[in-house]
Amino acid sequence: MKFRRRTLESLGELVCGSPVSDDAGDSSEPKFFPYRSSKYLTEFFAELGTDWVHDGSTRHRWVAGILESMLAEPHDGPTKPPDSFCWLIVYLMSPAEALNEGRDRPHALRQLNQVLDREGFEAFYADDGHCYLRHLGTNTVSALAANPHRPFTAAEVQRRADLAAYLKKCSEDQLIEEVLLPLFRQLGFQQVTAAGHKDKALEYGKDIWMRYTLPTRHFLYFGIQVKRGKLDAAGMTRAGNANGPSPVKVGTRLLITPRA
Repeated sequence: MKFRRRTLESLGELVCGSPVSDDAGDSSEPKFFPYRSSKYLTEFFAELGTDWVHDGSTRHRWVAGILESMLAEPHDGPTKPPDSFCWLIVYLMSPAEALNEGRDRPHALRQLNQVLDREGFEAFYADDGHCYLRHLGTNTVSALAANPHRPFTAAEVQRRADLAAYLKKCSEDQLIEEVLLPLFRQLGFQQVTAAGHKDKALEYGKDIWMRYTLPTRHFLYFGIQVKRGKLDAAGMTRAGNANGPSPVKVGTRLLITPRA
């Protein structure tokens, strides 16, 4: 992934805490990012788990070079920056680093988004207090890899219970429209569309069609049939209906085509 050099240097100014360009903010405004000298720049990148040590050169240009290296690391497609860059945004926008404003940091967020907008990204705070990146063209969120072995928070336990209760009562169309379509879009799939169940002739067809773009610019097309319910050993649903297609079924059609 490549950002414009101007964008990288503007981000570098925010990391250094000395915005001087128009993108980083008006110089007459209060400072919303803490000033980092050479020593504290090295500490900042050490907290990210890197070995970068400031070499005494111009600070924001030195940071821009590091950001360019981070963006060159492997990543999942053109809409998701590498994890190292996403973690840098998390540390940069930590509520504990708020300066001349509240912990929600609206002014710092505005300055950051003025810079990111040129590259088609937007930063936002989620319910967990972390700052994430969203690709403006696809609304894909760059989620950070979480530890799968950590205990659930109280909020996560409640969300899981709410989802379980909803899945017990929702229809297939509601499951598709309100759960699966937003989920696949957030995962980076494109052209996610639902055929629905209005036409019974489509009962054996596909309920969801979607496309995924590989880093090679090839496309993967998927067609999925959605059926809610629970199968027993005899293929019966909870209601005991064995007619029609399997109540839990996923049919996938896969095509690989080059970008036109």
